[in-house]
Amino acid sequence: MAIPTDTTITSYGHSCVEIRTPGGKVVLVDPWFGNPRSPMAADAVVTCDVLLVTHGHDDHFGDALTLASRLRPIWPCIHEMSLWLARRLPGGGDAVIGMNKGGTVEVAGLRVTMTGADHSAGDWNPGGETTLYLGEPAGFVIELESGYRIYHAGDTQVFGDMALIRELHRPDLAMLPIGGHFTMDPTAAALAVELLGVPDVMPIHYGTFPLLAGTPVQLAAALDARGLGDVTVHAPEPGGSIGGE
Repeated sequence: MAIPTDTTITSYGHSCVEIRTPGGKVVLVDPWFGNPRSPMAADAVVTCDVLLVTHGHDDHFGDALTLASRLRPIWPCIHEMSLWLARRLPGGGDAVIGMNKGGTVEVAGLRVTMTGADHSAGDWNPGGETTLYLGEPAGFVIELESGYRIYHAGDTQVFGDMALIRELHRPDLAMLPIGGHFTMDPTAAALAVELLGVPDVMPIHYGTFPLLAGTPVQLAAALDARGLGDVTVHAPEPGGSIGGE
């Protein structure tokens, strides 16, 4: 299924992505608008119906707490993160839905499934002396009102169970990290595309810092080397979009 014209996916740099759905909902994933490549500040965000955070590292959790406090989106997240949020959000985190890998929730007319990811998830507590544990890393498959399915992998290396994500969830578009060092690089991401069987891929988590050296051009070359040259690489500049009218 081609990227629908009634769906708009906007990159805001790093792994921060906005999805505007056919039903008019706004989904934000890993909302770190403070990243060096983002053209928009978090306080300029005016709508968020569903918020998703793949793991507790600050470059993914980012502005989530501030946005959730102001906009009150529905927030499906891993169980341990939901417990922490319940003490910090208005209403005791009544818009937070704790879940875990393999689970699916229906929110705002969408189906959100939490998948595995192979990474870490701790970060510093505000005092900087101990590690804040917000649950394990995860990915999400987001099924839109139209049935179109988007897989945001979060931070991860390539792992064999991506073949199970293909079998169980049949994503149409995969958002995959390609920067290397902390995640898979373009060569490994090309293998992930093969395991997932997607026709479209949107690279994330690259170019933010010199260490994240993988590029979309390298991803396209790696796909060609695997005989997957028919897969389309979508790499909008931060603030740019794919899909839409």
